This record gives sequence, structure tokens and C-alpha cells, in this order.
Amino acid sequence: MPDSWENFLSDCERCRACPLGATRGKVVVYRGSPKAPLMFIGEGPGAEEDARGKPFVGQAGRLLDLLLEAQGFPESVYHIGNVVKCRPPENRVPTEAEAAACKPLLARQILLVRPRVVVMLGATAYRYITQSKDPISRVRGQWTEKNGFHMLPTFHPAYILRNDRERVVLWQDLALVRRKLEELGYLDPLPNQAAMPSGRG
Repeated sequence: MPDSWENFLSDCERCRACPLGATRGKVVVYRGSPKAPLMFIGEGPGAEEDARGKPFVGQAGRLLDLLLEAQGFPESVYHIGNVVKCRPPENRVPTEAEAAACKPLLARQILLVRPRVVVMLGATAYRYITQSKDPISRVRGQWTEKNGFHMLPTFHPAYILRNDRERVVLWQDLALVRRKLEELGYLDPLPNQAAMPSGRG
């Protein structure tokens, strides 16, 4: 029987494949469109995400939303998830065992969303998805193609909040993503080049 969102979400709710399932507030699966040509994958939920059950709703998420809106990304074209669906204590980085335990669910999520473009937000997502140990600063903004996916690593919005001078880099990478979606026929070109928001996230 083909997988369905209902079965998938139910399995996420029941999951106790690693200890994070016992300490979470809410399982955090996605926000955005259930089927989308663009998928963002972050690290894992923080405190606000754990409380609300949605990824990227805290300060980093608000910055991401600000940049996506300014670049003209409608919510219908993107889907946002994480490497792990339960909050690691004290917002620490997920362990390899935790990421491995959640990997089957992430694989099912990708199959359900069916994205053409996958953006890895931050070093943790890049490392666990590609198995590469290259630093994110070296690989960000560089496209690779694998199994039919156009894949791009970039900085995590939380890193930008701590290093605001790098905001222009994340902005440039999102512009690359925008152009890729235009090339693939999912977005029409913007009439004028979008201006980067100057306010802090």
C-alpha cells in the first residue's frame, strides 16, 4: 500500500526509536506545503518548535521567513523539516545515533514531499544527509545533483543571527535556489531583483 501523510504522521507521533521520543514535548514534522518542489532540512527542533509542534517557528525561523518572503517564495512551493523530529535536550546537536534512528522517517518524508530541490540548512543537516565532513563554509552555495535531486548546502539561520555579517551569504544562496526553481519551471522570474531586508531577524 502506498504511504500516506496520515500513516506517516501517525508513525512520527508513535516513534520511540531513540531516547528523544521520551523527552520531547511535541513531535515536530513539517510546515509549508505537504507536496512541494523545494524542501529545506534543518537540524532539529528547539524549545519553541517543541512547544508548538512545527519547525522553524522561533527566531531563526522568523529570519528564514523574512528572507523567503523578500525573495518571493510562496509557501506553496516549499516544505520545511529537520534531520530529527524531536528536540534534543538543551538544543544540543543530534547525535549520530539519533539522526540514524530518525533517518527512515526523513526518507519517507522526502518520498511524500517529492521535492526537486533540497536545501540543507547548516553543517549538521549537510553532514548527516551527505555523510561528508567538509566544513559548511567551504561547500555552501555549491550545487550537487544526486538521485534526481538538486542539492544545496547553506548556513543555518541561527548561525546568521549570531553572525549578521553573513546574512548576505544566506541571501545569495536563497537567490540561487530561486533561480533553480525558475529554471525548473516552478516559479516565474521576479520582475525586479529582490532587495535583501535590512532589519534584524
